[in-house]
Amino acid sequence: MKILAFGASNSQNSINKALVTYATTLISGDVEILDLNDFEMPIFSQDREQANGIPNEAKQFYAKIGAADALLISFAEHNGNFTAAYKNLFDWTSRIDHKVYQGKPAVILATSPGSGGASSVLGIANRSAPYIGLDVKASLSVASFYNKFDLATGRVTDSEVQQALEHTVNALK
Repeated sequence: MKILAFGASNSQNSINKALVTYATTLISGDVEILDLNDFEMPIFSQDREQANGIPNEAKQFYAKIGAADALLISFAEHNGNFTAAYKNLFDWTSRIDHKVYQGKPAVILATSPGSGGASSVLGIANRSAPYIGLDVKASLSVASFYNKFDLATGRVTDSEVQQALEHTVNALK
């Protein structure tokens, strides 16, 4: 199985990228981890699209999704919603096909330093999934990230989170 994974953030120190990277170690398959910084584009507007067309980065992102058998995404939350970097990438890619995720099975995650665990953005992602071609098999919010994950080793340190993450990621099997 070919798995495409990414943290939906452009932060070089993204805890969501750290979480999704760790999650990929819990499932077997050919894994590619994307960095959203490789898909940076001008802010979407119809005027830009009309003048210049769809950027190659959006086409490349769409092609990578198409080549994958399954997706593993961890959504960062900014003010209760998607990050601007992810939303811009999504908006450009949706001009190729509104069903950006092409019906691919997915596990979606979210984490934050606080007690909410980015559950607001995870809820948005779950509710929008049927409309954007994302076949969500399972989802998990991880609260208080820094109390449950060791960034130095790149591993979960909380046994309950470990079990929940293993169970969630196994939904892709």
